[in-house]
Amino acid sequence: MPAVVEPEPDSAALRQRITELEDQSLRTMADLDNLRKRHARELTLAREEERVQVASSWLPVLDTLDLALAHAEADPASIVAGVAAVREQALQVLNQLGYPRRDDEGTQFDPAWHEAVAAVPDDDRPAGTVVQVVRPGYGGAARQLRPAAVVVAREDE
Repeated sequence: MPAVVEPEPDSAALRQRITELEDQSLRTMADLDNLRKRHARELTLAREEERVQVASSWLPVLDTLDLALAHAEADPASIVAGVAAVREQALQVLNQLGYPRRDDEGTQFDPAWHEAVAAVPDDDRPAGTVVQVVRPGYGGAARQLRPAAVVVAREDE
């Protein structure tokens, strides 16, 4: 059986193909670098827009505080009412941003949502129940701004 002779590869054609592939590789790397830079610019812009939106959410709270300070000589009851109104506005802003204030009193202690600052004997509630919220927690199931600082019931010794 006669031996099959492979033709010699055309070295000029191979060099041209290598040059084409190198060029394609350089173009792809340049496209990737441009994409990375564009993404970085868009991310910076999106963060700035978010900062503006959050800061704008707090402007009504500041306006109300300015009004309260302008009427500082008013009777104490109206000042307390004004502070309560500002507090409600602040709570609404946090809620709109996705961080509602949680009411954790009476719930079971959960280290993912609570920070125990004390434990007290309590015959009326099961051990591990939150009996007092020292500092409220903010956030929902998806994300948490901060855990609640709580006092927890323990068994009487």
